[in-house]
Amino acid sequence: MLKLDHITKTFAVDDQQIVALKDINLEINNGEFFSIIGPSGCGKSTLLRIIAGLIPASSGDVSWEEPPILSFVFQNFALFPYLTVTQNIEFGLKMNGRSNSERSKKVVELIDEVGLSGFSDKHPKELSGGMKQRVGLARALAMDPTVLLLDEPFSALDEFTAKNLRDLLGKLWRKHKMTVIMITHLVSEAIELSDRIAVMSPLPGSVEEIVDNSLKRPRDLRSKEFFDLEDKLLSLVKS
Repeated sequence: MLKLDHITKTFAVDDQQIVALKDINLEINNGEFFSIIGPSGCGKSTLLRIIAGLIPASSGDVSWEEPPILSFVFQNFALFPYLTVTQNIEFGLKMNGRSNSERSKKVVELIDEVGLSGFSDKHPKELSGGMKQRVGLARALAMDPTVLLLDEPFSALDEFTAKNLRDLLGKLWRKHKMTVIMITHLVSEAIELSDRIAVMSPLPGSVEEIVDNSLKRPRDLRSKEFFDLEDKLLSLVKS
C-alpha cells in the first residue's frame, strides 16, 4: 500500500546540515499494523511526518498504491481547549462540509465506541489524560481513514490507562480494517499490537531490520515467546 524509496531528510542547524534520516526503504501492506521503534532522537517522528505529508523529504519518494485518507493521533493530545468533546471530534467533518445530521450521527457512534458516553459536553480541561486521548482517537476515526498514523500515542499516560487504550486501539483496528503505522519507544507495546516492527538505528536514522511478529492474537504478554521476541528487539535497538 505504501512504499518509501530512499528517503533522506536533512535539517540546517547553525549553518550545518544535520542528516536526520538516511536512505529509508520500507513497504507497508494494506490493513497492516506496522510499528517503528528505535532509540530517542533517531528520526522516528520525522519519518512519520514525512509519511503524513506534514514535512517534505530532502530526497526520495513516498508513493501510495491508492490515494489514502490519513488521520494523525499525536502524543500530546492536540485538542482544541475551547471546544467540547463533541466539537473536537466533529471538527474535521465540519471543515469537510458534512451536514449537521451526518456529523451528529457520527459523533454519537464514536463517543460510544471509544467509551466517552456522558462526556460529550465536557472540555479538555475537565478530562483525564486517557479521556483526552480517547477524544483524539475518535477525532481521527471520524474521517473514516484508510491509514491511521500514531506518534507515541500513549507515552504521556500511566501504564494502566495506556494498557486500556492499547486494547481499545486493537479493537478499533480490527473493526475498521485500516492500516496503522505507529511510532513507539516501548518494545512491549510494539509486540502487543503489531504485525511487523521496523527497528531504526541511531542518528542518522535508517532501518536496521524489519521483524515479523507471528505471535497469536490476543498476545500473551507473559509468555516465553513474547519475552523472546522482546529480547530480540531490544538487542537490535542501539543507543
